[in-house]
Amino acid sequence: MNTSLNLSCSTTTTCGISSSSSSCFSSRPKSSSFRAVIRASNVEPSDKSVEIMRKFSEQYARKSGTYFCVDKGVTSVVIKGLADHKDSLGAPLCPCRHYDDKAAEAGQGFWNCPCVPMRER
Repeated sequence: MNTSLNLSCSTTTTCGISSSSSSCFSSRPKSSSFRAVIRASNVEPSDKSVEIMRKFSEQYARKSGTYFCVDKGVTSVVIKGLADHKDSLGAPLCPCRHYDDKAAEAGQGFWNCPCVPMRER
């Protein structure tokens, strides 16, 4: 797995959300907490967290009968997004969603993913 892939706003995720890098943050509020999240996104997740999320994802797919996106780049970005949230927030929030307050969402203590298979867990 390529762990040097750069997370960016121009990536299409498995949830079907995409945006161009030039307008990624233009429609969102410019609060100080939001700017902190933007700065934090330049930090790569730890190799340990990436590996944990990769193994979790593979095990979940195997047990649930689901499969990864055929575009390996999408899979890599989603796994790295989970790992980044695990490192920065202590919980692997779904990287496909926008959160007004990521810390509050992580503090709720449940898997927060809009994908149907994960919601039905």
